[in-house]
Amino acid sequence: MTVDLLERKRTHFILWRPAHADPAPTLYIGQISFTDIDRYSNFREIPLRPASQSPDLWEAAAQECGLSEGQVYFYWFKVRNADPADSPEQVMQLHGHPYRVFYCTDPLAYTVDRRFPAPAPAEPGGDKSGDPASVVLYRQGQLVPCDPDGHTVNWDDDSLDTLPANNRLVIYELPTRWAKGTTTDEFAIGIGTFRDVLALVQQAAVAPDFATVDQLQANHAHLLELGVNALELLPPADSDDIENWGYGTANYFAADFHLGQPDAQASPTASTDLAKLIQACHQQDIRFFPDVVMAFSRNNPYRNINFLDFYIQWKHRDDPTRDPEQGDRDGFGGDLFKYNYWVEGYDPISGEQSSLVPARQYLKAHVAHWLTYYRVDGLRLDSVNNIANYDFLQEFKDLARSIWAERGGSADRFLVVGEDLSVPLALVHQQRLDGLWNERFKHMSRKVILGKSADGESSFEWSVRKLIDCRLLGFRDGAQAVNYLTSHDVGGYSNERIYNYLVSNQVNDAEARIKLAFVCLMTAVGIPMILAGDEFADQHDLDISDEHASHKQVDPVNYSRMSDPWRRRLFDYVARLVRFRTTSEALATNDTQFIHVDFEEGKRVLVWQRGYGESLVIVVANFSDYGTPNAGEPNAEYVIPNWAATPASKQWREITQNRIVSPDWVGREPIFPWEAKVYALESSAAA
Repeated sequence: MTVDLLERKRTHFILWRPAHADPAPTLYIGQISFTDIDRYSNFREIPLRPASQSPDLWEAAAQECGLSEGQVYFYWFKVRNADPADSPEQVMQLHGHPYRVFYCTDPLAYTVDRRFPAPAPAEPGGDKSGDPASVVLYRQGQLVPCDPDGHTVNWDDDSLDTLPANNRLVIYELPTRWAKGTTTDEFAIGIGTFRDVLALVQQAAVAPDFATVDQLQANHAHLLELGVNALELLPPADSDDIENWGYGTANYFAADFHLGQPDAQASPTASTDLAKLIQACHQQDIRFFPDVVMAFSRNNPYRNINFLDFYIQWKHRDDPTRDPEQGDRDGFGGDLFKYNYWVEGYDPISGEQSSLVPARQYLKAHVAHWLTYYRVDGLRLDSVNNIANYDFLQEFKDLARSIWAERGGSADRFLVVGEDLSVPLALVHQQRLDGLWNERFKHMSRKVILGKSADGESSFEWSVRKLIDCRLLGFRDGAQAVNYLTSHDVGGYSNERIYNYLVSNQVNDAEARIKLAFVCLMTAVGIPMILAGDEFADQHDLDISDEHASHKQVDPVNYSRMSDPWRRRLFDYVARLVRFRTTSEALATNDTQFIHVDFEEGKRVLVWQRGYGESLVIVVANFSDYGTPNAGEPNAEYVIPNWAATPASKQWREITQNRIVSPDWVGREPIFPWEAKVYALESSAAA
């Protein structure tokens, strides 16, 4: 569908809903000078005028701004500050004027350049906003998205039909803080830029900021070796949060400035680098999910352009003038969006005059841009409990899906997933969202690999049953649940990386337990997700015991640990499971039944079967110290009495060791402590 505001932006500089028309907003535009002391010496102000369609839409036609063909321009909008924290009395006292005037970033800027903070307007009340420059290319009468060096995104046509369906996904969740070696055999923490991420999916690519990490150099492509088919990148939209992960979006339409500038690179290339990364993913049939933060923002331009239309003015719980939308929502130091504040005016989606909620339409226009410009094929919505508006979530999801359909994508190859650690199933039952993070899987899986029942469960058996079949938790389809052993929220006990969790519980055989956990993850109903590093048992390098401290956001993914022999064994084991999960017909269905449970003589052995007909997977999982006596002897066995019959043209393959099972040993192989075997029915070589 056509989003009117984005179409207008092709030919006009657009400012939607400034709070003040006195003084009238202006466009401040020019080319940055790298030689003059005053780098803004050739900038000028151009009046913005209300559009004929609506008085709340201000614009200037690009063709009337005296721009030169093929030139890159930097610009801001000049506005009277609308932040209610600025009282006229205080401003008069500090600045000798009743209000402040700022140059603000374009709230719709497709590219920002943080090397150049906004200067102060040269007039009474003029003050520095600190906002980064908006960037655009003028070409053939059009305003074209570009990087500051003038490069633009070029897409090769890619087929959406080859992307994996939702029920075949294995997602790789990737933070952007990584570890890199130093000359003193220690490690430093660096930002994994978009070009560094590219090295994970393209063999010819080299990670520019991680030259000492072998796994990130040419001839490696970590995600291809692992076999995942979806990449979820922690927030790739622009944030001024350099040290952390970017969960405080400032500029929703722009790729993150810092993720587009490797250490040795003078000019940022965030826009083209992100597009190349997504294109490389699609060429490898890997889907791309951006993490989107919509409950709140930090230092978004609308904070100064029109705070009260878009944001809640935070007040103490006991304040009688407190906005009812504030409720128990947490902005984590940012500004909470208003999602139930209705006004009459220009609708940026339809282009019509109508009743609307400004924040809703702003964020919906933003997702339209990411779907059409960056061509993402899935969305992870952060902290939907702090969005706290089911109607908006459904509007957002429905708009995203309609744009995806117009791009030619099928419904089963697009997903809008929400994160709320309380797992409110009404969001999927009412079709407000397509799916939810299944936080219960994380906590249940950790308990069962210790041999304990999950919290609140009546027995160990039912802990495993609910772990493996999310429908027993209330989900209605596997594509509604994203399961994981660890997520990026690693702060605090029982949230830490799976390796650290086992160590803190005095478990000495971490390799076996983590392998068992991954078998559960990869054979359970739901979409498996791997936190980057868990596939080789990465561990914390910083103290993350305080879940509210910032260490969890700078504790790095340390790919150098892949050189440890046992970690390499674990990686190879997980890779076999991942490749099987993405190709297995049986694991793409919801069909699940438990065919054997054994708690005799201290055993905790459960056997589950996935699939139907001749498409079957059987998992034998031992959650105990028990092992078949004399397991190395020829006659040692553990019998599964209800094993499925083997058709004449079929054979069984054990996936974790990639071996054919002799017909004489089907359903009778010995079991070992804390081990799982995954058996798949396949066509025999003779057939």
